[in-house]
Amino acid sequence: MPNIAVLGCGRIGRMHAANVAAHPRAALAGVFDVHRTAADEVAGTHGVPSFESAEAVLASRDVDAILIATSTSTHADFIEQAVAAGRPILCEKPIDLSLDRVNRCAAAIGETRLPIMLGFVRRFDPGHRATRSAIQAGDIGDLHQVVITSRDPGMAPAAYIEVSGGIFRDMTIHDFDMARFMLGEEPITVSATGSRLVDPALMTRCGDYDTVTVVLTTASGKQCIINNSRQAAYGYDQRVEALGTRGMVISENRKPHQATRFSAEFTSRGVPYLNFFIERYAEAFNAEIGAFVDAVESGTAPEVGFEDGRLALVLAEAALKSVAEGRTIRISEIG
Repeated sequence: MPNIAVLGCGRIGRMHAANVAAHPRAALAGVFDVHRTAADEVAGTHGVPSFESAEAVLASRDVDAILIATSTSTHADFIEQAVAAGRPILCEKPIDLSLDRVNRCAAAIGETRLPIMLGFVRRFDPGHRATRSAIQAGDIGDLHQVVITSRDPGMAPAAYIEVSGGIFRDMTIHDFDMARFMLGEEPITVSATGSRLVDPALMTRCGDYDTVTVVLTTASGKQCIINNSRQAAYGYDQRVEALGTRGMVISENRKPHQATRFSAEFTSRGVPYLNFFIERYAEAFNAEIGAFVDAVESGTAPEVGFEDGRLALVLAEAALKSVAEGRTIRISEIG
């Protein structure tokens, strides 16, 4: 049973710490955050050490692996430090907002055989995995199109948006990974459009978009259409649809329960979708920890690794270039 320390005690770090502590095949070895109050609170909740520094975490003989849930700008540094210390890693996405920094990180860690897993949690959602399994089994014949819908219930705080790296690097990056997961082939072209329909002030504040559509195409002609919005009035909208020559498979939204009401005033009225990503992907986050434990215990490469994180960022850079230049971008232009 690996002892896993969590770096970062913000919202997602707290969730990861709780999931590790509750997991039957892992133990929480301690936590660290530059904000000591946050770290002490999480440590106190789970009865584990609150480390004074990341260096202290990596030097501890009681830590077998680390989970990085700190701010994005620290991810690459902590990956390099953890590899140097011989610790397996589960790191939240993205590796960095700069593709150049990610490439330098790749060079720095070289050919390490340590498990390095990226937190593309949607791969572990039961519905999404069932959809991919149906594709791989040939249940829908030859795959032609994948449609990914990902819409937040509302705009994130302005302070977050302005440091997030933009919608393509922050939000769509999950969908870029899901596209690769479903297509089974690497996209070779990217065409993207972006609008500011929810918050027109994004243009002057940070040049970001709140409404985007991306079309990815593979060498064989398979297509993936991604649509994102920062605001869906009806809740957190997460769907994946795959169309093939023999049919279609859909991974639908999740609700607290499936009961529906009917009356003289309405039909098929159901409860709202699960609130946001922590609730919607609760099963997936737990399964992700299990997959990381598998990789740590076996010493083998995880299902979703460093290169998957790098390639998702390549697609994000291509989408940004496509919007800026108003044309389809070939992946070979990005690197």
